[in-house]
Amino acid sequence: MVENHLRATEFYHVSKIGVIRGFHPLLAALVERWRLETHTFVLPVDEVTVTLEDVAHIFGLPINGEPVSGWTNSSSDFVQSQSMAIFGREPVLSGNSKSYIKLGWVRRIRDGEPLDTEESIRKYVKCQIFCMLGSTLFADKSTAYAHAKYLPLLREFERIHTYSWGSACLAHLYRALYRASRYDTKEMDVPLNLLFVWVWERMLCIAPIPRHTLPPAEIPVAMRWSHSEWTTSWLAKTVARFRHDIDYMQEVNIYGSCDS
Repeated sequence: MVENHLRATEFYHVSKIGVIRGFHPLLAALVERWRLETHTFVLPVDEVTVTLEDVAHIFGLPINGEPVSGWTNSSSDFVQSQSMAIFGREPVLSGNSKSYIKLGWVRRIRDGEPLDTEESIRKYVKCQIFCMLGSTLFADKSTAYAHAKYLPLLREFERIHTYSWGSACLAHLYRALYRASRYDTKEMDVPLNLLFVWVWERMLCIAPIPRHTLPPAEIPVAMRWSHSEWTTSWLAKTVARFRHDIDYMQEVNIYGSCDS
């Protein structure tokens, strides 16, 4: 029953993705190649970028539909009312910002659902989606909290699938790269799951493991990179080493989809 409801919301594919670890030295080397004017990585062999088609294959999210937007209200009354509507109780918030809801608290609500009624199953799925938004799709430096601004989009269960979640995910990545590439930036948002999977699929020479050792690609492509075992030699790579690998890159897999 839960699977059917996840499919109805278009979040079934992304729900199958496990943990994808980022790697700061690789991210730092990539950010140096990002150009704000064109939203592309400038490489020796070509200019490339993450596209909506990539998002559809990597995460299995819809890229057509209504924009993920709305009125953002950070007031305590707003957060309280939205939380009551979705989770049925007052939220546990971040100590630094009253607009962020603790994901551990949401997971406890999700796992406590008996799943014996339509309402219970829908609450479970909404909790699951909210956790995915905060930990996989729109994550920042902390994956322990998610912004309450997403809650109104989950209130009407029948409308969840109508939003272009893939477009919003790509916009989130572009914004993160914009911030990371500024000269005065001291730290970068991680994990950027979409970026890392895209890089490993496109730039085979800097992937943590040979792609031929991975399971066959299927949507979501990110699933085959989750929980992957990295070699000790790859983990020992520095920013300088990744710069070298990028500088001497001979080709990029830019043709066709990520699973081709």
